[in-house]
Amino acid sequence: MTQKIRPADRLSQIKAYFFATKLKEIAKLNAEGYDIISLGMGGPDLPPPHAAVEAAVATLEKDNTHSYQPAMGLPELRRAFADFYARWYGIDGLDPDSEVLPLAGSKEGITFVSMALLNKGDGVLVPNPGYPAYAAASKLVEAEIFNYELKADDGWKPDFEALEKLPLEKIKLMWVNYPNMPTGTPADLEVFERLVEFGRHNDILIVNDNPYSFILSEKRTSIFQVEGARDHCLEMNSLSKCLNMAGWRVGMLIGNAEILSWVHRVKSNVDSGQPRFIMEGAIAALQAPQSWYDELNKVYAERQKVGVEMMKALSCEPRLPQQGLFVWARIADHLPDAMEYSQIIQDKARVFITPGAIFGTAGKRYLRISLCTPVEKLREALRRIQEAF
Repeated sequence: MTQKIRPADRLSQIKAYFFATKLKEIAKLNAEGYDIISLGMGGPDLPPPHAAVEAAVATLEKDNTHSYQPAMGLPELRRAFADFYARWYGIDGLDPDSEVLPLAGSKEGITFVSMALLNKGDGVLVPNPGYPAYAAASKLVEAEIFNYELKADDGWKPDFEALEKLPLEKIKLMWVNYPNMPTGTPADLEVFERLVEFGRHNDILIVNDNPYSFILSEKRTSIFQVEGARDHCLEMNSLSKCLNMAGWRVGMLIGNAEILSWVHRVKSNVDSGQPRFIMEGAIAALQAPQSWYDELNKVYAERQKVGVEMMKALSCEPRLPQQGLFVWARIADHLPDAMEYSQIIQDKARVFITPGAIFGTAGKRYLRISLCTPVEKLREALRRIQEAF
């Protein structure tokens, strides 16, 4: 490559997504006959509601459904999202035309919100541990990252006294994620109340990333259940986890109409809308009854029990209850840190378990098991670990 043609400076601030590299490595090893069980990514392995598939196929078979679609999504999809929030979260009165924006998943939302809100040098609050995409998007727009540490002793909840000591006059945006990934901490309305007040008092946009509220949870919680939240908060949600549609790439951004219009301005210049058959399938999926979620959680509850046994066999102690698609557990003090221990487990037991260090420095003594694997395969992973350790 010539000296003139070089990557943008912003690329030096980020690395390839951990799982993109790790799963490629595991696939190569498996092709060589190593038979490694991967318990890494949280990509649901179960099918979506059959009605979603039927609606998508029916749309594909129509002659007039294959052109460009609006970046705002179908009006029917936006109404379905608003109805979804009214039905399951008790959030009435969302305007489908101005307070609901369909997304091709949360990663798109994180990037587009960052592009719409953050200038070079603006401050952004990022949880540690937390989803790596928050920091990556912040770096791509050259914002200044202020990590706020979540601690097990505080129940993995923000330390508001510590937050108030930061240079809040520089900070414009705060990423929040409850139910939390990677820790599995359930959403707490009291925490949401404090976050809403913190954002209002300091003129900071609070964005809650909320894809796990249906998984191993009897109560669905949204930051919009707090009075006044819609003035300066946004919430992302997704069909990836609760409706097993990760590969369909369907999510939503909910909240303040003016802020959403800024995000839409970015989105409309980047994409030309989701495929019509995807949106029609999503509309059908959003009608799923309570029984759908009950059956889904029976599966995850059974898997979680095996995941907890696995962690204990590795001398790791999970704190329960945990919500979401994972089991998060602290590594015993006498064992190596997460990156080294994860590799030891892979080498000795042929099981890959995610090192918590990829979610930030606060995760260096933790491991995370994904429950997106059939229970028989999880039991085989448990057997291998028990034999090896």
